[in-house]
Amino acid sequence: MGRQALSSIAILLPLITATANAVSEAPRPRGVGPDFAKYYKDATSFTCISNPELKLDVSRINDDYCDCPDGSDEPGTSACSYISPLSPKQPSRYGATKINASQALPGFYCKNKGHIASYVPFTNVNDGVCDYELCCDGSDEWEGVGGIKCEDRCAKIGKEWKKQDEARQKGLGNANRRRKELVAEAERLRKEVEDRIQTLQAQIKGQEVKVEALIRTLADVERSEKGKVVRGAGREGSWALRTVKDERDAAKSKMGELEAILKRFKEEYNPNFNDEGVKRAVKAWEDYAASQPVEEDNSARDRDLEDLLNPSSESAIKWDDFDTEEESDVELLYKFEEYLPTPVRTWVDEKLRALRITLIENGILADPHTDSPESKRVTDARDQLSSAQRDLDNDRNELTKHNEDLTKEYGPDSIFRALKGVCVNQDSGEYTYEHCFLDKTTQKPKKGGGHTGMGNFVRIEKITVDDDLPADGKGLGSGERYALKYENGQHCWNGPNRSTLVVLACAEKDEIWKIVEEEKCVYRMEVGTPAVCGVKEGHQTVLPAHNEL
Repeated sequence: MGRQALSSIAILLPLITATANAVSEAPRPRGVGPDFAKYYKDATSFTCISNPELKLDVSRINDDYCDCPDGSDEPGTSACSYISPLSPKQPSRYGATKINASQALPGFYCKNKGHIASYVPFTNVNDGVCDYELCCDGSDEWEGVGGIKCEDRCAKIGKEWKKQDEARQKGLGNANRRRKELVAEAERLRKEVEDRIQTLQAQIKGQEVKVEALIRTLADVERSEKGKVVRGAGREGSWALRTVKDERDAAKSKMGELEAILKRFKEEYNPNFNDEGVKRAVKAWEDYAASQPVEEDNSARDRDLEDLLNPSSESAIKWDDFDTEEESDVELLYKFEEYLPTPVRTWVDEKLRALRITLIENGILADPHTDSPESKRVTDARDQLSSAQRDLDNDRNELTKHNEDLTKEYGPDSIFRALKGVCVNQDSGEYTYEHCFLDKTTQKPKKGGGHTGMGNFVRIEKITVDDDLPADGKGLGSGERYALKYENGQHCWNGPNRSTLVVLACAEKDEIWKIVEEEKCVYRMEVGTPAVCGVKEGHQTVLPAHNEL
């Protein structure tokens, strides 16, 4: 058992006894603590604590020979130090057999006046070493083995411990206050999510009504536009004529190229070459050439056409003059409406428009807009509908995200909601390690280069740890702890994707204490945080104690 482990015994097995009671009690054998004094009151005999069937003469107590199977007759020596829980069978002085014997006493009791009483393992009694961290009064070395004499340092050590304890209590108070702030912040953030959900639910209902109305509006506009007559567009007419001319010129050019190729083929082929396919091709070209009329000179006509298309020319077509309505047969049939009073004319116009739409929809009249781009009214109505549908989809997606957030695990009192995305760093050798709560863990090289992802957050776990606390108290200790699991980090060469288990313990502030690579690219990170201080589920009710005694 190491010195650090021994220090834990002092914490786990403290004995509190009042000074007044100690004075009134009968003297106890060396090494007996007040909790066990009742077993040593008989002045003539002693009964083994765990084996009451065995009675010894009181002179056998602390005679440096182990008589009781549980070692209770040697509270002040190391004679029974070999006994451990569930030890193998051991012979006794009386020839009896000790079966599954275990020590009845926690160790050698040190009064440590001026400090805290504690027990020292029996293996440390009279071993020639002053165990001041547990027995500051030096009473465990009462025999003076090797001439060793352990002075009483309890006054000095007790004073230092008290100073450290005050610092610990102050740190614990700060940690608890910080935790309360985190709990309040987590509650506020959760309330924000709940409020946002209510707002989104109301928005979505309104958006759904708006989308339904815009769908009807678009349908009405499209139906209404079908009843409108087509108006000529001057610029479109000019553009169409220019397009036709350009297409004609292109086709004429290609035809000239093809004719030249065939003519050259006819002139250069060898008539003595007996190929029926070639002969048929030459004969076809001769027939085609003979049937073509003499080519006319169309240069003057082309100049006239260019003048018509040139807006600055006096001969140019005035396209705006053609920008008039083409009246449908129905409008011509009911031209008399212009002579009607305004209210009647409005009513008649609506009825005629409805009639025109009905005739178009039933195939009696052609749809004048079939090959034309949709009108600005239709485009605007369609854009408004698309915009409203996007807003509705965005609100629905956000609502789903927030509802999922309310069902996520955020630890005790949902406290990690307040820490989500908060990052802490720790330098370690060539790297700086970063932990961002409920987000990711990262390894950053100090000498430049890309960062390495060590894992992305997946869940909160609870694990049981049994670690010795370091002297500064920055460690996990023993008990159940909350842990954050990060997986699917950057792939490890010839190994798995990196992952990190972040184990949390109570601390005054958020900080990384330790990083260990337990397996290839599998990391364990120990992190202190006030978020887990006072958590009943994790049995973390106080800050880890400092052990510098």
